[in-house]
Amino acid sequence: MADIVTNHKARRDYHILETFEAGIVLHGTEVKSLRAGKGQITDAFARVEKDEVWLYNAHIDEYSHGNRQNHEPKAPRKLLLHKSEIRKLFELAAVKGHALIPLAFYWKNGKVKASLAVGKGKQHFDKREDLKRRESDRELKRATMKNLRGN
Repeated sequence: MADIVTNHKARRDYHILETFEAGIVLHGTEVKSLRAGKGQITDAFARVEKDEVWLYNAHIDEYSHGNRQNHEPKAPRKLLLHKSEIRKLFELAAVKGHALIPLAFYWKNGKVKASLAVGKGKQHFDKREDLKRRESDRELKRATMKNLRGN
C-alpha cells in the first residue's frame, strides 16, 4: 500500500479520532496524473451532503499529455462509502470542532483509495506539546544509541 499523496498537515493540526477507507470517483486523465504523483491534498476537506460524501480542494494536476478533455484540477470529487459509514461520518462531523480530512491517497487492487479521518482541531498549546514530546523522544533515542555504541 504505497501512498500516492499524503496530507502531512493533518496529524499536526488535528487529533485523529477515527479513520475510514473510501473509494474516489475519478474522471478521464485524473488517474494518469495521480500515477505520475501529481496531486496535493494539504488543504483538502470533505463534507457530507445529501447522503453523499464530497471531497473539496484536492488538487490533481492536469495530465501533461492530455487533450482538450483534460480534467478540472480542483473539481469536487465524490467519495464512495457504505451508507452506514456515511451516517457515522455525518454524526461525528456534526460535533462542533470536528472536521473530515483526507490523510492520504493510495493504490489498492489497482484502484485509488482515500484514507479519510474525523479530526478534532488542535489548539496552539497542543501542537507545542507534541513538538516537546517528539524532541524528548529524539534525545532519549540519541542517549540510548550513545550508550550502545560506547559499550
